[in-house]
Amino acid sequence: MSERKTYQVLAEAFSQEGVTTCFALLGDANMNWATTLAGLGTRMIYVRHEHCAVASAMAYARKTGDVGVATVTCGPGLTQILTALPAAVRARLPLVIFAGEAPLKATWYNQAIDQAPFIRAAGATYQPLHHPSHMAEAIRDAFLEARTTSRPVVVGVPFDLQDLRWEGPDVLPVPSRDLVPKVGAIPPHSDDVARAAELIGSAKRIVVMAGMGAVAAGAGFACRRLAERCDALLATTLPARGLFHDDPFSIGIVGGFSSAAARELLGEADLVIGVGTILAHHNAEGGKLFGQAHVLQIDVEPLTVSQGRIAADSHIRADARLGVEALMEAIEQRQPRWRSAQTARLIRETPIDPEPFAAEPGLHDPRDVVEALEANMPVEWEMVNSSGHCSFYFAHMRSRPQERFLTIREFGAIGNGISFAIGVAAARPDQTVVLFDGDGSLMMHIQEIETIRRHGMNILICVLNDGAYGSEIHKLRSEGLSDEGAVFGRPDFASIANGFGIGGATVKHLTDLPRLIAEFGRAGGAAIWDFPVSDKVISPVIRKAHPPGRHG
Repeated sequence: MSERKTYQVLAEAFSQEGVTTCFALLGDANMNWATTLAGLGTRMIYVRHEHCAVASAMAYARKTGDVGVATVTCGPGLTQILTALPAAVRARLPLVIFAGEAPLKATWYNQAIDQAPFIRAAGATYQPLHHPSHMAEAIRDAFLEARTTSRPVVVGVPFDLQDLRWEGPDVLPVPSRDLVPKVGAIPPHSDDVARAAELIGSAKRIVVMAGMGAVAAGAGFACRRLAERCDALLATTLPARGLFHDDPFSIGIVGGFSSAAARELLGEADLVIGVGTILAHHNAEGGKLFGQAHVLQIDVEPLTVSQGRIAADSHIRADARLGVEALMEAIEQRQPRWRSAQTARLIRETPIDPEPFAAEPGLHDPRDVVEALEANMPVEWEMVNSSGHCSFYFAHMRSRPQERFLTIREFGAIGNGISFAIGVAAARPDQTVVLFDGDGSLMMHIQEIETIRRHGMNILICVLNDGAYGSEIHKLRSEGLSDEGAVFGRPDFASIANGFGIGGATVKHLTDLPRLIAEFGRAGGAAIWDFPVSDKVISPVIRKAHPPGRHG
């Protein structure tokens, strides 16, 4: 009979899956397992809050293309992750989360809760592991599900069962990597391509818009060639922003974050080709952004209705790259008309947001902050954009390619930025990571500054500090309501940073940025730079949804 405990075998099962990094917060129901996993060589990133463990694993999964792994204890440990989980589900990120469960043999346990309904309500899979002899195989199957469905799987293991002597098979099951179907990319049907070619032939102004499916399929180059061939402009969804950052005919982001030039040009389009995208509600602003255009979708899972609206009119079912390449071969080269010097100049010279706002003494316009950071930060640094009012401005750093700029905001929750930065730093330990965040979002999990320092991560946090929840103050003001409930004053982030043992600076003059960036590049480490910004500058996203003074 084996002398090993069950938790040891479960840790070995995770290790066999190739888990090199795990984001963890320990408690009674996972500490034995996690300690064993660390002893097997897995790097453990010990965070201060359970939400941050899962959110960090999300960014790690996006950056590595592998399964992100996190662990929390049972009961309150598990309920803390319920904001991160829906975001991971909607962003289609593969995660496996080891969660303890209350001991089965206890007649009463303070932290006992029926965990499955919480996880399933968030859209993730919950697998209770209550049969020790099958647990190793169940772990393998959890990884297999995460890999093949690109969704989070939570495994719950009662910690009294974890402590049992292992009586199952002596040999671990074949790892999930060996069981993922070895199949080729889906080619398009010739009839679908022929119909799509006719659409292109009759269209006058075309936009080729790529999503994360195009990124995953390596379809960026094919999209560029298709656009050149059919006189089309290029664009991306928000998560795929930067895929065509260096193309003069890229209008950037399509959706609520669209620039002024993009909005103007999308209003002229009569055909939008969505490549590897679910055509989300925000992507089309509920149909307002390019509602006059026929939408052709190229995707392995074509759809007509997406997030409550008819989103696509025609379809090619195919891998993004193969579908685009086949369509390119089926059409003739068109004379460039829309792809003109005038269009390129409009894209290049039109301000992202030309709305004028009065300057406030001693405060920055957030647009000026982003422009200065864009002009001075090294191109090889890894960028992480959080959520909230400030995220619009940072999304428009034109020189930053998609592979060095992380955006995950499918659930619309603030407070994730610092966790995402930790996940990227774990995935890119040799790079400098720059987090762009707002003061309200950063304060939600400010305790993770200690995690960054303790693990020696090279992270620079640039915070636009308007002393409030930025989106909420503008919404309240537009409704003619008091903004008192969303205004909290401006935290002194430089002092907060110093208190945690990292660098801190309040940037009062943007002309200081070249010096500050050069010094940080030489020294490395971690720091927070506090940019005091005006709370009177309203992003286009809020202005359109909540016009100022409409109730005045």
